[in-house]
Amino acid sequence: MPSQNERVGTLPGEGEGAAPERILSVLLDGLPPGAELAISWRDWALGAGGVASPDAPSGLRRRAEQALGEGGTVDPDDGWVLAWENADGNARMALAVTLPQAVPEARRESWCRLAKALIGATLDTARAHARIVSLEKSKRLQQALYEIADLAGTGLEMSEMLRRIHAVVNSLMYAENCYIVSYDDQRRTIRFLYFADQKDPYVAEPEREFTEEEMVNSMTFALLRHGQPLRGPSTVIRQKLGVIRDPSHGPDSLDWLGVPMRRDDRVCGAIVVQSYDTPASYADEDRALLGYVAQHILTALDRKHAHADLEHRVEARTHELQRANRELQAEIIERKRAEKLQSALFRIADLAITSESLERFYADVHAVVDELIDARNFYIALRSEDGQTLNFPYSIDERDPMRRSRRIGNGLTEYVIETGKPLLADRTVIGQLSDEGRVVQHGPPAHSWLGVPLFQGDQVQGVVVVQSYSPEVKFTPHDQSLLNFVAHNIGNGLGRQRAQENLRSAHAELERRVDERTRELADANTQLRAQINERLRAEQRLTYQATHDALTGLPNRPHLLDRLSAAIERARHGDGQAFAVLFLDLDRFKLVNDSIGHAAGDELLIEVARRITMTVRENDVVSRLGGDEFAILMEYADGEENIRELAQRLLTVLSRPMWVAGRELYPSASLGIAIWHPRYRNGEELLRDADAAMYRAKEQGRDRCATFDEAMREAAMHSLDLLADLRRAINNRDFVPYYQPILRLDDGEVVGYEALLRWQHERRGLLAPAEFIGLGEDSGLIEQVDWLIYEQVVRQIARGGEGYVSVNVSPRHFRSPDFADRLLALFDSLGADPARLRVEITEVALLDDAPRTLRILSTLREHGILAQLDDFGTGFSALSYLHRFPISVLKIDRSFVAGIGDETRPESPGLVRAILALAGTLGIDTIAEGIETEEQRSALLELGCNFGQGYLLGRPAAQMGMR
Repeated sequence: MPSQNERVGTLPGEGEGAAPERILSVLLDGLPPGAELAISWRDWALGAGGVASPDAPSGLRRRAEQALGEGGTVDPDDGWVLAWENADGNARMALAVTLPQAVPEARRESWCRLAKALIGATLDTARAHARIVSLEKSKRLQQALYEIADLAGTGLEMSEMLRRIHAVVNSLMYAENCYIVSYDDQRRTIRFLYFADQKDPYVAEPEREFTEEEMVNSMTFALLRHGQPLRGPSTVIRQKLGVIRDPSHGPDSLDWLGVPMRRDDRVCGAIVVQSYDTPASYADEDRALLGYVAQHILTALDRKHAHADLEHRVEARTHELQRANRELQAEIIERKRAEKLQSALFRIADLAITSESLERFYADVHAVVDELIDARNFYIALRSEDGQTLNFPYSIDERDPMRRSRRIGNGLTEYVIETGKPLLADRTVIGQLSDEGRVVQHGPPAHSWLGVPLFQGDQVQGVVVVQSYSPEVKFTPHDQSLLNFVAHNIGNGLGRQRAQENLRSAHAELERRVDERTRELADANTQLRAQINERLRAEQRLTYQATHDALTGLPNRPHLLDRLSAAIERARHGDGQAFAVLFLDLDRFKLVNDSIGHAAGDELLIEVARRITMTVRENDVVSRLGGDEFAILMEYADGEENIRELAQRLLTVLSRPMWVAGRELYPSASLGIAIWHPRYRNGEELLRDADAAMYRAKEQGRDRCATFDEAMREAAMHSLDLLADLRRAINNRDFVPYYQPILRLDDGEVVGYEALLRWQHERRGLLAPAEFIGLGEDSGLIEQVDWLIYEQVVRQIARGGEGYVSVNVSPRHFRSPDFADRLLALFDSLGADPARLRVEITEVALLDDAPRTLRILSTLREHGILAQLDDFGTGFSALSYLHRFPISVLKIDRSFVAGIGDETRPESPGLVRAILALAGTLGIDTIAEGIETEEQRSALLELGCNFGQGYLLGRPAAQMGMR
């Protein structure tokens, strides 16, 4: 037992129990002597805890702990019980007090406020301190990991890097004695990469490998085989791993912590720290921390090894590149030659297409050949079509400036044409050919002569010749090969040039024909353009019909959404004005359609559209969304007040009278505004929020406008969250009935109970219907909730007991034709007496579908289930339905009962008397709701009311019979 105050939990940040003791001391000083106090809390960060005064009975502590779950404020006969949550919802607190004497109400309320503030502030302080401690640890760990990562990227030797990593680990925990090993799981060997120990003199040899056979009884090998972190004294770990003590592996330690390093799923090393003088030096937190650091050390080692390996590969690669570079230089020289030739060939091929004439083509080809070899003396010779004449279409020569055509003879040029082979000749070769009578020299004699044939297909059509008159210029076989390549492309070029000449002639003929055809096509084109214009007009009409409302001519919803998307895109990129969406809905438009017809409704909508269009500015977009709903896209630059002014002008203009179908109507509208905000992703979201604001305007009384704000957004989000909770609660059956007794007023006898709906919320505790019934009605989920309650009530009836039980029935149930059959089937399945059930309905249910409601109530009455009319006097209170429907009890609304004894509401007793008289005339019982004072009970008895319910007579409870 603690020496002073008994504690269930402690708060961090101060001495053990210091904060709870101060809380008790301060709070007990505010209570009478002899008071006892117990405090409990449940915090998301600190966990559960509690504290109690020294002499507090155990029941008091249990009462405080129970209040954490039950909630609320309870006043037992001998003290108080109080439970509450902090504003953030992350902590729940409760206290229980026993008092030797009563305490004034004012003093009690002041003390409770002090208790809430003091306990809440203490928990906030403890939570902040715990957060600071956690952040400091995280900061130290993050800094250590950064240091390890930086070390891996430096140029340090491996031993120095590991020494510094050891220092980093030592800053996180006690690690004076530390070693790091690498492990090869295929060869089953280890290497000690680093070793530092105060008692073990071993010096690490990173290059030496130890086999498993050499270290049979090594704890390190056992750790690597085990594959999981281990912590504890050496003797305990050896026993756990089945390792025999071997002094050669170092002295025993009082605390030993080893963590394997893993690469994927394989163990590839380990880090070990140990303490020789302090047992239990390491905790689970150190084990987790060292495991986290171990993986970063492995990453650092991998990076270091990768860096060294990369240096070796770079050196080897450098030698390879030097050798390849030498080979490449030689290849580059050869490639330059080839590229030069290839470029020449490409140019010749291009010239064959781009040259304006054959003369220009020959001159350009000469310039290209002159770049490859010495071609200062160059000519092209071609045979005539009849093969009798040799023509020279191009010739440049130092000594023979005018080379004329001649008949085919036996010159060097003709020799090449006849043989179809190139000829490379100097004066000696030319002399030999002349002596043999095979050639005759024409023109000045050349020192070196080179001619190659020009082919067209398989036939030689000419020759390309270069010649030199100087001994310094002598052609070679390499020059012959170059000129042979060039001649081949010149032959192709000549063919293309001739083809182009033919093409030009054909083109002239084609142009003449094209002119004729163009005139014909112009006429046809004129006719086609007329047809296209007609089709465009038809498409424009269809597009307009697809994007505009047929009745009013206004843009429709898709058109508006397109404009909204464009406005959002401009606003997001900062090149557009701010804008807003106004959502307008006519009030009571359905009444116009139902009373004077849909044609009149259409006429009204057209007039409304006209008035809206006349009121807004020219660049605003007015759209009809459907029915009586309109939307306006409005850009503004002078502040949001302009939007509200426009909205008010619209409401004023629309409220002016108009004549429709011979009747004067005074329409009105409700208008919602949604202002552009960067959170909006599309136009649908803007329309949704403007629609929500419009409904807010309707709720506030119609004929007004409302702007969507954060409160509406939070309400919408709250509704969404509550709806999700509601669906989950239905699945979990978290709805329960609480039974409020109905008593006979004269003698206090319980005659029945009303089953009231309660939601046992998983976080917020017990919720009354007012907090969720509206959402349940709107979503339709209230029917499922009701059936959960009906089932529990029928089960309660099946258990026996006295008196009846009444349940509330939503008007929705009367729209279901099988409601009565389903309810009666529930009684049959559970074996309960239906005569002990009464259904409470509202006047709305009677008027919604009177024939169907009458059938359902009559069916229930036939089986003993009576009907009670709830909240009587607040609705239509028409005598007709009291006479038509089988109503057995009228429940007088609590608003009339509350007025009894209130001088500001002198009419209440008279209204109650009238209701009682009406019920007496019809032979119907009455029950007064909401009786909270003895004065109200006495007054109701005097007025003739026999039954009642309320907090004075009994509060709702989870079980019948509890008051």
